[in-house]
Amino acid sequence: MARQNDETTIWSRRFFTFIGIGLVVALAAVGVMLVGTKGAHLRLEGQIQKVRTQATDENNTVIVIDFRVKNPSEVPFVLRDTEVTLTEATGGTVATNAVADVDAERVFGYYQFLGGRFNRTLKTKDQIKPGEMLDRMVMVSLTAPEDRVKNRKELRLKFIDVDGVTSELVEAR
Repeated sequence: MARQNDETTIWSRRFFTFIGIGLVVALAAVGVMLVGTKGAHLRLEGQIQKVRTQATDENNTVIVIDFRVKNPSEVPFVLRDTEVTLTEATGGTVATNAVADVDAERVFGYYQFLGGRFNRTLKTKDQIKPGEMLDRMVMVSLTAPEDRVKNRKELRLKFIDVDGVTSELVEAR
């Protein structure tokens, strides 16, 4: 009887040893695959360089966001859409509307305080090639007084690829 318990203990030790070795090998294989395909993961990295605001009347504001973005992946990022979300100091979010590039020229011409255009506008169907770094801008308008915009808690710039992949830049305040 004691011999049977010893054999059972040996078999259960062997069983758990083989399970442990199998798990280690499987985790190592998954790690190698993730590291090996790192460049295939489409994403954008970067930072918001400068945010400029201009009141167009007492209840509306224009925001110009200058940013630097890099595509570290091995796949081109083709822009489908850009979304800007403003979080107010109270925690509420304000919807923004993109300003077309042609209209942005008019805004810069009319509101000299904005300081002019420093970068080209990032537009739909623009392509950011693998490894490429770009300086671009986005202009949006929103229904909020300029003081609420200037006292914002957060500003998020979201890029959406034609395949649905998204990347975000958040203003460092």
